[in-house]
Amino acid sequence: MSDLPEFTIRVDQNPYLPAGGREMHAIVTVGATGANAGRAPTAGSVAPAARAEIIIVDTSGSMSYSGKMAAAKRAARAALNVIRDGVHFAVIAGANGPRMIYPRGDRLVRMSPETRRQALTVVGRLDAAGGTAIGSWLSMAGRLFAGHPGAVRHAILLTDGKNQHETDEQLDEALARCAGVFVCDARGVGTDWDPAELRKITSALLGGFLDVPDPDDLEHHFREMTESAMGKQVADVALRVWTPRHAKLRFLKQMVPTVQDLTGRRVESGTQTGDYPLGAWGREEREYHLCVEVPPGDVGRQMRAAWVKLVVPGAAPDAPAQELAMGNVLAEWTDDEAKSTRINARVAHHTGQQELAEAIQEGLEARRRGDEDTATARLGRAVVLAHKVGNEQIAGLLDRVVDVLDPATGTVRLKKDVSKADELSLDTRSIRTVRTGPGARSGPDATQG
Repeated sequence: MSDLPEFTIRVDQNPYLPAGGREMHAIVTVGATGANAGRAPTAGSVAPAARAEIIIVDTSGSMSYSGKMAAAKRAARAALNVIRDGVHFAVIAGANGPRMIYPRGDRLVRMSPETRRQALTVVGRLDAAGGTAIGSWLSMAGRLFAGHPGAVRHAILLTDGKNQHETDEQLDEALARCAGVFVCDARGVGTDWDPAELRKITSALLGGFLDVPDPDDLEHHFREMTESAMGKQVADVALRVWTPRHAKLRFLKQMVPTVQDLTGRRVESGTQTGDYPLGAWGREEREYHLCVEVPPGDVGRQMRAAWVKLVVPGAAPDAPAQELAMGNVLAEWTDDEAKSTRINARVAHHTGQQELAEAIQEGLEARRRGDEDTATARLGRAVVLAHKVGNEQIAGLLDRVVDVLDPATGTVRLKKDVSKADELSLDTRSIRTVRTGPGARSGPDATQG
C-alpha cells in the first residue's frame, strides 16, 4: 500500500474571556505526515494525487544581460531532471506573450526518458527578446492545468523585471482566473523586479517567492522548488470554518512558513460555514492565526467559538468533501482576571510576526518615497520585533539597511548607501516567519483529531 498522508489539527488558545468579551484568537496548526504507511486508510488520510508541473521562464530582452538567460536555461534543465517519470509537464517562455516551448500544442505530456531528453534540448535553445506580460503567461498555464483536475498542479515562475507590458487590471484578471487552478512559486532574479508584484501573484496563487540576486544561484532554487513540488501528495486542501450564529470570523492568516492573509479567499460552503483554500500538501506543518468575534457572554458561559475542519474534494464531482481532521476553538467567560488577561504565547508570537512584516514593508516604502522620519520609525520598530520573535535572519537583513543603536528601544539610523539587492532581500523575506520554540504554548489545548 502507498504511503498515505495523515492529517492532524492542533488548536492553541487561551479560551477565557472577561465578562462581555467578544474577540477570541487561536493558532491552528495543520500537519501532514506519512505515518500511515503500510496500513489501511484512517479518517485523517487521503490517497496521493497525480502531479502536473509547468516551468515558466522569463525570456524578455533584459534576460540577455548579466548571464541571466544562460542561468535560466541551466535552472530549467535542473528542474526537468527532478520531475519524476509519469508527471505531466510543460515549459513556457514568457515575453510580450506566452510561447509553448515544450511540448508542441497547448497540452501537457508525461515525463519519460524520451520527453525529458526532448525538453532539455529545446530549453537549451531559449533566447531573450521582447517585454514582460506575466498575466498572459499565467493564463496559459491555467488553461494547460485545466485538463488535469484532481492533480497536484504547480508552476514555477521566473522573472527579472516589472510587469510593464500589460495593465494592473489585466494581471488582476489573470490572477482571478488562475486562483484555485494551480499553485505558483516564483523567483525574482537580479534587482529590477518588484517584490510587491511577486507578493501579489504568489499570494493569489498560494505560493511563495524569493529574491535571487546572483543568477548563478537559480539552478539551486529551481531544483529545490521542483523537489518540494514532487513531495506534494494532496491537492486542493481547504480549511472549513464554522462559526455560531451572530459570530463573525474577523480574519484567517497563514503564519508559518510565510504570512498570507486568507480572509478574502472565503468560499461559502454551508450554513455559517466557509472554506479557505490551503493549496497542495506533502509532509509538512503550517500554522494559521484565526480570530473570531463572538456575541458577548455572561460569567460562567461556555461555547464553541469556531469549529475547524480540514477537507478535500470528494472522489466524484457530486460527492461530499472528505473530512481529514478537525478541532475546536472554545470560549468561556470568567471574572478571574488572571485567566482572562493571559495571552497565549503562540498567539503573541504570531501577532508580533505579522506586525514585523508590516513594519518592514511600510518602512521600506517610506524610504523609497524619501520620508526618512517614517522609515526610521517603522524600521526601528521592526528591529524591536525581530529580536522579540527571534527572527535572526530578518534581524541580520535589517542590519544591512539601518545602523542599530539600541535594539531594545528600536533606536536606529538609516544607512546612506544600501544596495538594491539588500533592500530587495529584506522586502522579500519580511513575510518569512519562524516557529515558536518548545514550551511556548500556554493555556488549555482545545483539540480533537
